[in-house]
Amino acid sequence: MTVPPSIDPARMLEEQLAQASPDLLRELLGTFINTLLSAEADAVCGAGYGERSPERVNSRNGYRHRDFDTRAGTLDVAIPKLRQGSYFPEWLLERRTRAEQALTSVVATCYLLGVSTRRMNKLVQSLGVTGLSKSQVSQMSKELDGHVEQFRTRPLADAGPFTFLAADALVLKVREGGRVVPVHCLVATGINADGHREILGIQVTTSEDGAGWLAFFRDLTARGLTGVRLVTSDAHAGLVAATAATLPDAAWQRCRTHYAANLMAITPKASWGWVKALLHSVYDQPDAEAVHAQFDRILDALDGKLPTVADHLEAARSDILAFTAFPYEVWRQIWSNNPNERLNREIRRRTDVVGIFPDRASIIRLVGAVLAEQHDEWAEGRRYLGLELLAKCRTATDPIIHTNDTGEEVPDLKAITA
Repeated sequence: MTVPPSIDPARMLEEQLAQASPDLLRELLGTFINTLLSAEADAVCGAGYGERSPERVNSRNGYRHRDFDTRAGTLDVAIPKLRQGSYFPEWLLERRTRAEQALTSVVATCYLLGVSTRRMNKLVQSLGVTGLSKSQVSQMSKELDGHVEQFRTRPLADAGPFTFLAADALVLKVREGGRVVPVHCLVATGINADGHREILGIQVTTSEDGAGWLAFFRDLTARGLTGVRLVTSDAHAGLVAATAATLPDAAWQRCRTHYAANLMAITPKASWGWVKALLHSVYDQPDAEAVHAQFDRILDALDGKLPTVADHLEAARSDILAFTAFPYEVWRQIWSNNPNERLNREIRRRTDVVGIFPDRASIIRLVGAVLAEQHDEWAEGRRYLGLELLAKCRTATDPIIHTNDTGEEVPDLKAITA
């Protein structure tokens, strides 16, 4: 005769779990999830772990660990690895971030296009993406391209006006026509009406010439870029000309860091220390009047000893001192391209892993994803410039209105940077 059970197992487990500590709950949940993943991997292999079976189509090859955040705490999830192909529980865990997805996609594309090397094989394995098929890479790339394209072509009018803008270019290598050629990745950032920095645009051009920069800035203005009062960049002729053609109301600030390097190129090496100290003293002044007075004193000091250096400084005066038209509080943010250089280092950290890109679309995919993530971080972070200070900057450079010969009121743009 069978004795009826006196304990309800389900009810007992429920009571024990209700009274259990978070550590026990975390351990039970972790065991359950890992067991479920192992069973699913066995189903993919066609046989259980360590089981000999004619129906087996694959075999296990260790684990890779991922953190999984739950209300019971962070779990260490052991995802089974396969000797052929890959297994990932998308129903449980999310794929990598956009930038990591882009990097994975670019590397996998290189691998599948036959440009892999021993280093590339090790890199693919370290990323945990061994066994990616062409269809998986295609689907991943399609999703990423949609996000990046939406980010690159978004309207800018609602976030404007953009008082300050900075532009720079990076040189990357890509395979085209059976050879490796350099291309230029143009990037622009700006400070929006809310005081936050934004990534305004990214384009890849064959060369960093006037046509490339002109098309880039025309695209920005077509998307709604307005209100720019100052553009900071190096002295690339094509960039400067494109700025004047598309943003006529904006002054141009020549990056002080780049200019110092240009000045040292024509300065005798024995005088580098002295000339650098003189140039730095200009930027240590407390107001615009003191800056220009110090600049005059430097010209007088250099005129007799280094006339070539003095002439170079005099010719660049309006370009390197454009920042003085704005309040002292923002000088450090606008007189150089150093903030963009830090952004470039973050891009380089990702692109150096790839080395040579298989095509230009891969550059847009990876760099665009990195910039989109940085854009989100800036939007959620603190303001780069306060609203009161930003309003003060715009008031300080409001154009002076005068009447021309035909009686029409027009702004006197020269008075802004005088």
